[in-house]
Amino acid sequence: MIGGKWDQRIARASALAAVHPAAAEGLRFYERIAGFQRSLYADVEAALGSGKEARPPGSLREELDLSLLLPSFPGFLALVEAAAPAPLSQSTAELGAGGASRWQDVLVELWSTGADGPPRLNAAEALISWTFLQPYAEYLADHSEALAAAGDTPDRCPRCSGRPQVGVLRPLGDGGKRSLICALCATEWDFRRIVCPACGEESVDKLPVYIAEELGHVRVEACDTCRHFIKTIDLTKDGRAVPVVDELAAIPLSLWAEEHGYVKLRTNLLGI
Repeated sequence: MIGGKWDQRIARASALAAVHPAAAEGLRFYERIAGFQRSLYADVEAALGSGKEARPPGSLREELDLSLLLPSFPGFLALVEAAAPAPLSQSTAELGAGGASRWQDVLVELWSTGADGPPRLNAAEALISWTFLQPYAEYLADHSEALAAAGDTPDRCPRCSGRPQVGVLRPLGDGGKRSLICALCATEWDFRRIVCPACGEESVDKLPVYIAEELGHVRVEACDTCRHFIKTIDLTKDGRAVPVVDELAAIPLSLWAEEHGYVKLRTNLLGI
């Protein structure tokens, strides 16, 4: 069931919050957001149906049904304002005061330019609109016919051309097969094991990996050429992990990477 994956994310966030105090506040915030996203996804599916449509590669963001989505936006703003840390709460209140015309402009800007930080939006506006639109994008991806197998491994999402949020290592034979998960539509696609998803660097000597003892299934995969990093969840070490949630819990790894001069390829819901 589609709803089951949202339940799995929420349950995993609750479990991780209990054992990682440093990340507990952020994970509790994520639980609230994911609960809203689950409901919005269900509303979109009820309105648009459960069938699959043929969509050309990279075309997902050509669709945006604001007449369907905008009625849910005030409730989302109220949730974020009540549950978010003070700076984001204040920014949410300011966006809420902008009214429906401003809301539409912000959502269209994020959707049309991607979740990488649209130039006309400030960081809070981009975060709020990305988080709101993510379940809609995930619905479109889930209800699209399968894409033909790609001949290469693109560094952008084959559905919406978005940046990856997190990497995954899944069991394959005696090792792990690497894939990436899109920050916007949650599409997962295969990606070569030894290559930087930011710049394409392939030299193993320039691709350091850092693993902390307390989070042995989460890897920082960095690049000394472009100085970017991405966190990858190793399911060969912990099959219970939920990549988009476990990535949120690994705050110490992000801090380590930033202290060593690396920049995250795509910030997460917590802005890190």
